[in-house]
Amino acid sequence: MQCDCCGNDYDKAFQVIKAGKTYTFDSFECAIHKLAPTCAHCGMRIIGHGLEAGAQMFCCDHCAEATGVKELRDRA
Repeated sequence: MQCDCCGNDYDKAFQVIKAGKTYTFDSFECAIHKLAPTCAHCGMRIIGHGLEAGAQMFCCDHCAEATGVKELRDRA
């Protein structure tokens, strides 16, 4: 199967379904690059749970606080 991120044709590729759309990847690195949200403050890919404030996602409470979000929960 061919990776949707890098185009590599790999016999050990895997698929991920997100919001009803199926993606094929040859590595977790490609899946993260294509699907992981980015922090609204620093732009880093969010690999873990992150923080969510309205429509914004943050990689950590430092970035959330830097934009004025003071409630440090998964969803503010």
